[in-house]
Amino acid sequence: MTITDLDTQKMRARDWFRALQEDICSRFEAIELAAEPPLYRGDPGKFDLTEWKRGDGTEDLGGGRMGLMRGKVFEKVGVHFSEVHGTFSEGFAAQIPGADQSDGRFWASGLSLIAHPRNPHVPAAHMNTRMLVTSQSWFGGGGDLNPLLAYQRDQAFEDSVEFHAAMKAACDIHPGADYAQMKETCDTYFNLPHRDEPRGTGGIFYDRFNSGDWDADFAFTREVGKQFADIYPDLVRKRFQHAWNEAEREEQLIQRGRYVEFNLLYDRGTTFGLKTGGNVTSILSSMPPVVKWP
Repeated sequence: MTITDLDTQKMRARDWFRALQEDICSRFEAIELAAEPPLYRGDPGKFDLTEWKRGDGTEDLGGGRMGLMRGKVFEKVGVHFSEVHGTFSEGFAAQIPGADQSDGRFWASGLSLIAHPRNPHVPAAHMNTRMLVTSQSWFGGGGDLNPLLAYQRDQAFEDSVEFHAAMKAACDIHPGADYAQMKETCDTYFNLPHRDEPRGTGGIFYDRFNSGDWDADFAFTREVGKQFADIYPDLVRKRFQHAWNEAEREEQLIQRGRYVEFNLLYDRGTTFGLKTGGNVTSILSSMPPVVKWP
């Protein structure tokens, strides 16, 4: 592959991730506009989109656009685009394939999302898609659902069934994207070993995905983003008018703690962002706005 080819691929991926951010933000703002009394009062939420630069500004190390919203339906949601480049630390480079042959140099772009709805009946959700380049290049990402009430925390729960069907649809039309394997990887990864319990009801997760056909791999990654952008707003709209009580709110806040525990103890994306000098506000914006540990 020539440098020109790789640069074109980087631009195509970057432009897609940025466009996906805009699409999802628009869909979430439309939900805010649809929320009405008596369950929801006040002004609808609107995303605050903030451009940021990596590093101290003395050299171009990339940056991104942080999208944060606090609204009526979404108590807190982050939809973040990034495009960063530079050199890994020596210790971190040893953990990244191909970094030893690129002198630690890397380029990465992607979108990361976490949604914390106010209504306990509306599952929280996480999604990210990304492309990373060292002396090799690959895609990674996926999406998973995080129901907050006990009656929902089973993969047979209808919202989880619909969410998994959307993720399976993304895999089924792209040879090499094995849904069963990616589902198992998700279940294994998004797990809390110190509690011996899953973080949510899963979805798909893939990393270092390189079939040898960049266009096909990119098409699959786009499809994951498209499927999520369709299915999750549908699930929110299905549940956001359900009334809730204080006991359900309490259960929601306790269950949110599981997300915090995973993200701070085990999440590789959090580690990658912090190790590469990413925007700390953006990285840690995934934390729920209110949480409890009993």
